[in-house]
Amino acid sequence: QVQLVESGGGLVQAGGSLRLSCAASGSIFSINAMGWYRQAPGKQRDLVARITGADSTNYADSVEGRFTISRDNAKNTVYLQMNSLKPEDTAVYYCKMQVTRTRWSIDADYWGQGTQVTVSS
Repeated sequence: QVQLVESGGGLVQAGGSLRLSCAASGSIFSINAMGWYRQAPGKQRDLVARITGADSTNYADSVEGRFTISRDNAKNTVYLQMNSLKPEDTAVYYCKMQVTRTRWSIDADYWGQGTQVTVSS
């Protein structure tokens, strides 16, 4: 099996910063794309940022220039540095990874359990 464990969420004032981490463990041959999504109460889960195996990144328009996604392949970990946080960034943040478990298998998506980020005004 594959487990994704997130950390780094919390309560911060508007204008502050947080850094989220998501580490994958278990039966892993390789990881292609990694991403962060968020879901606010009553809303759908939306993409925040994504990074491919070739380190190509893309961001939601609402976080462009404020958030930075990065990855450490040796640690099977993805990070999200969040600066200049706004109250509208408040949500549960989930990581997702596209994992190949063996040399002969196709990849599959795995999700973390979510971490709460709350930005006070």
